[in-house]
Amino acid sequence: MAAKAARKAARALSPEVENLTAMIGNLHAAHATLPLPQPTASVKPKTAPIAAGTPLTGAEQAALADLFGPVPDLPAERWRLLLQALEEDWRLCGRFDQQAPRGDWRTWLLMGGRGSGKTRAGAEWVAGLASARPVRIALVAETLAEAREVMIDGISGILRVSRRNRPEFEISRRRLVWPNGSIAQVFSAEDPESLRGPQFDYAWCDEIAKWPRATETWDMLQFGLRLGSSPRQLVTTTPRATAILKRLIADPETVTTRLSTRANAANLAPGFIAAIEARYGGTRLGRQELDGELLADREDAFWTRDQLDALRLRAPVPLNRIVVAVDPPSNASAAGSCCGIVVAGTDGTGRAVVLADCSLERASPADWAQAVARAYSRFQADRVVAEINQGGDMVTALLRSAELNLPIATVRATRGKVARAEPVAALYEQGRVAHAAGLMKLEDQMCDFGPDGTSNGTSPDRLDALVWALSFLMLGGQGEPRVRGM
Repeated sequence: MAAKAARKAARALSPEVENLTAMIGNLHAAHATLPLPQPTASVKPKTAPIAAGTPLTGAEQAALADLFGPVPDLPAERWRLLLQALEEDWRLCGRFDQQAPRGDWRTWLLMGGRGSGKTRAGAEWVAGLASARPVRIALVAETLAEAREVMIDGISGILRVSRRNRPEFEISRRRLVWPNGSIAQVFSAEDPESLRGPQFDYAWCDEIAKWPRATETWDMLQFGLRLGSSPRQLVTTTPRATAILKRLIADPETVTTRLSTRANAANLAPGFIAAIEARYGGTRLGRQELDGELLADREDAFWTRDQLDALRLRAPVPLNRIVVAVDPPSNASAAGSCCGIVVAGTDGTGRAVVLADCSLERASPADWAQAVARAYSRFQADRVVAEINQGGDMVTALLRSAELNLPIATVRATRGKVARAEPVAALYEQGRVAHAAGLMKLEDQMCDFGPDGTSNGTSPDRLDALVWALSFLMLGGQGEPRVRGM
């Protein structure tokens, strides 16, 4: 950490930390009892060990002088330990916007762009709480795999930031256990009922905007957040205008902090910010994914998030027929290319149900053909609906190479995307379509599609596949009816 940055951070933090910094600089007489943390085997040193008695380098002397003024006459190795401790103290090396807010709050909502440091802030917050005294903490992610790969084992996860008071990860019991008795249990937003019973002092919820059953999971967590004198929860997420995020922002007990990817440039690959800015700067996607900005729906969009949330399917229903629609990409190797693959069916009332978005990004023709065949088998579909504008008979040949007996209905676009989407949007307005959970990327595309297409001009491949599926099912398609569950 640069010395000036450390000094600036120390002055910006709480009075007790500022006083501690000043006290260290004045420990001339009491230097023999200076309590400095010792390195442990769990902390990998940044440089080779320096032999005792080695004098301070000029750079080290300058750093200490910049921090404390005149440097007390202490052994060099003790000052090196002090510098290391300051470098590793999150209160000093973390940015001010990554620090927990002061005051009385129940929910800290930390919304940030990609690579903005929100995961590191969450891991440090949990590690600090667990190390201070024995507490119980809930770690909630979209899936159990996400919790482990990001919140626990990730490059900015709890195990990576726990330097001296390192917890043990008991995989079979899905929990972290600290030496002082603190316990952090792992939960998935796919299973809200798993939160029924346990109780906690604190909770860390990651990427809540992606949770498949966000409202149910959040509500179950609130019932369990009942230990200690002041239960609190941290929510780290890339912002999306979902119902749960709007609810949290409107809650008077929520403190909201926004992080920008640019603010974390020092910890990202060289050139990353410039490359991303060149491609996404100024776009709606860039404002959301880089600036951490919560964007409202387009005023002229054909769909809104509130509308889609109201049409969410709450329980499985029997379906009469199911189709897998595929919209092949024009250039599979192009950046941002996507093969739209959407599964939808109809129930006994004639309502359409969108079951899954199996779309693949930057996939080879063989890969997306296999994905279509897997979706057909998994959902026991009646038919594959394939657009052939981009590939003609080659599309059918590719699909049959993946599964010889696929029943395929080919469709060809004779009107523009907007004209094809309008009658499908009308079905939603009439309440004749329902959505299963887990369609986040598809719904993002739907809410960004208006009379002039998407706001950034990209092809709405997922939406195209949706339009083909619902047009086939609801607007004149054919198919043999069968009854089966979801």
